Amino acid sequence: MDVDTRSLRYFVEVAEQLNFSRAAERQFVSQPALSRSIRRLEEDLRTPLFERTAREVKLTAAGEALLPLARQLLADWQSAQRSTRVAAAARSRILRVGFTASGAGSLATRAYTEFKRKYPDCAVEPKGFEWGGEVAALHDGLVDLAFVWMPADTTGLHTRIVAVEPRLAGLASDHPLAGRTELSIADLAEEPIVWTRKAPRGWVDWWAVNPRPDGREPIWGPENDNVEEMLEHVAAGSAICIAPESLRLHYGRPDLVWVPIVDIAPLRIAMCRPIDSSNPTAAGFAAVVESLLPS
Repeated sequence: MDVDTRSLRYFVEVAEQLNFSRAAERQFVSQPALSRSIRRLEEDLRTPLFERTAREVKLTAAGEALLPLARQLLADWQSAQRSTRVAAAARSRILRVGFTASGAGSLATRAYTEFKRKYPDCAVEPKGFEWGGEVAALHDGLVDLAFVWMPADTTGLHTRIVAVEPRLAGLASDHPLAGRTELSIADLAEEPIVWTRKAPRGWVDWWAVNPRPDGREPIWGPENDNVEEMLEHVAAGSAICIAPESLRLHYGRPDLVWVPIVDIAPLRIAMCRPIDSSNPTAAGFAAVVESLLPS
C-alpha cells in the first residue's frame, strides 16, 4: 500500500492533540478533510487508529503502535528532502537566507553586501516566509540559514541573537492614539489586534502580549496571512498591530502611524542554521554577520 506523508502528518497531529478540530486548525485544513484522510488511512491499514466518542478521542492499540513509527517516517522524509535541497543549492553556489517580513532589518542588508564582496562567486537568495515560517523552512531544507524572530522552537538549530528591536504599535493615521509619542500596553487594552493562524500559537501570543499584565486576553481582531494583509487591516482602522521597528522602516505608509510601546519586551532576532549543517557557504555568511555585530 502507498501512504502519502500528509496522511501521516494528520494522524500524528490528531494523536498528539486528541482532538480533531484542534488538529485540523493546526494543520491549516478543514476538519472534514482531515477526518476523511484519517479514515482512508484506517481503511488502508484495515484497523481503526482512534476510538471516537462524543466526549473524547483515544488512540487504539494499533494507533499507539503506529505513532512512533509515523513520527520516524516523517522525520526521515524531512531529512531526505533537506539533504536533497541543500546539496542542490550547494552545487549551484547559492546561499538561501530565510526571513519573515523585515527580517533582521539593516543588518541583513549590510550582511548581503559584505558577503557578496567576500564571496563573489556565490549568489545570495533572500527568501521570505509567512509569519514564523522561517524555522520550518530551515528544517525542510528550503533555506540554508535564516533570521528568526524569537520566540521560536530552535531545537536542532545553532542560534545566535544578532539584533534587538523595540516593538511599536501600528495605528491608522486618524486613530485617537496616533498623536502620542509613546504608549504602554495598558493603553491598548480596548483595541482589537490583528493576528494569524499561520504561526505557532506561542508566537502569536507573544506578539499580542497575551495575557496582558492584568491577566486578560487581548481583543482579537481580524486575521491575516502576511504583513501586507496585516497593514491593510490596520490602515482601514479595523485593528492595531504590534511590530518591530524595522517593519516601520521597510513598510512605511502615509496612512499608518507607529508609536513605541515602552513597557513590553523587545524583539530578539536570531541567526539560525542547522546544527548538523556542513555547508561552508552558510558558515561563511554567519561569519560575515558576526563581523558586523558591535564588539
